[in-house]
Amino acid sequence: MTTQLVHVGFGDYIAANRILAVIRPGSAPVRRLLEEAERRSQLVDVTHGRKTKAVLLLDSGHLVLAAIQPETVAGRLMSQTEADATDE
Repeated sequence: MTTQLVHVGFGDYIAANRILAVIRPGSAPVRRLLEEAERRSQLVDVTHGRKTKAVLLLDSGHLVLAAIQPETVAGRLMSQTEADATDE
């Protein structure tokens, strides 16, 4: 089994099978999650200094900050899943 990678912007990739959720960073509960992840050293910032537009929750408990829209990430995940289904 090969690991499928999803492009999350600026040359950064995340393993598609590790992503549990893609959420917007604006709400208070998400901000609390971000603070907790930073305290536990489980926060990964791949925005390259740009505004955070999406937060990816990984199965390891890590949170990844991305500078692309959540819809874009979801679309890339869906196209990755469809490509995998046609390969089988």
